[in-house]
Amino acid sequence: MREIRTALIGVGAVNCNFLEILAQKADRLRAQYGLHFRIVLAADSSGVARRTAGFVPMDLCQFKRTGGRICDLADAIGESLVEAIGQTACDLVMEATPVNLKDGEPGLSAVRAALAAGMQVVLANKGPLVLAFQELHQLAAHNQVKLAYSATVCGALPVINIGQRDLIAADIHLVRGIFNSTSNFILAEMSQGRAFEAALAEAQRRGIAEADPSLDIEGWDTANKLVIIANSMLGMPATLTDVQVTGMSGITTAQLQAAAQQGQTIKLVATARHLGNGYQLTVAPEVVAQTDFLGSCSGWEMGVEIHSDLYGKLYHKIWEDSPVPTAAAMLRDAVTLFTAY
Repeated sequence: MREIRTALIGVGAVNCNFLEILAQKADRLRAQYGLHFRIVLAADSSGVARRTAGFVPMDLCQFKRTGGRICDLADAIGESLVEAIGQTACDLVMEATPVNLKDGEPGLSAVRAALAAGMQVVLANKGPLVLAFQELHQLAAHNQVKLAYSATVCGALPVINIGQRDLIAADIHLVRGIFNSTSNFILAEMSQGRAFEAALAEAQRRGIAEADPSLDIEGWDTANKLVIIANSMLGMPATLTDVQVTGMSGITTAQLQAAAQQGQTIKLVATARHLGNGYQLTVAPEVVAQTDFLGSCSGWEMGVEIHSDLYGKLYHKIWEDSPVPTAAAMLRDAVTLFTAY
């Protein structure tokens, strides 16, 4: 049995579901993987709390879900987040704060501090990777730790794992996908006559939409994921400036219904297409046939198709209508970091 001293940075929808999974699957994790995750540090926007003996996962989860703030816990400390990470005996940091594309904070500083202190890091937050992918990987390598982030692209759909582990020696010609379930759900609802505002409100109620929903609607969440794919799968040191982005706010119900009459639909599509010596990266609404793979991804589904020389054309999709699969992807990464399976 190995005990993993774990810090949760951001105790919102994703990490609350991670706590619930830990409570539900504790026996399975011990029996099958020989692991026990002890939560020794928790941080939200209000502050940081440390409990060396470990927080009870469901107690912490319920505390947050009923409106509790970390700063109100008896274990709250006066240290800054970066100071707390540096001064806590910890093996693993689970970072799931809201995406911030301006400066990446507080996630970026938390990840830097964790890697510098020799801690393994699992990310659901895309911001640090989008803003500092190469820097963070160099920092991890220097300190002989790893950075795992399969949850950042399509939640539980293992797009990054497929690209990094399962396409050995392949030349990837095309990656094309629907990477944002919120936008896909809204478009599907609008095609049935539901108002944009009502569909967005439903996505927010479920905890699926980003804290800043413009990231979903204007295509930036999709672009973030495309940047991560480019860096981790395609060998392209891309940033957001390399992506041509057009959001879906201009799409109307009339356009969606007119497309349906022609056997078509409109999707917010991310594309990485190999051209010459590099890749062209785009995010934009596209009219696609309903019989097309991406056209068949409806509602809360996300999907990706990958074309390569060795492995042909691969098609993968997932239905994700809650934060649970993303939390499970973080667990998947954490278990993989600490086991040889």
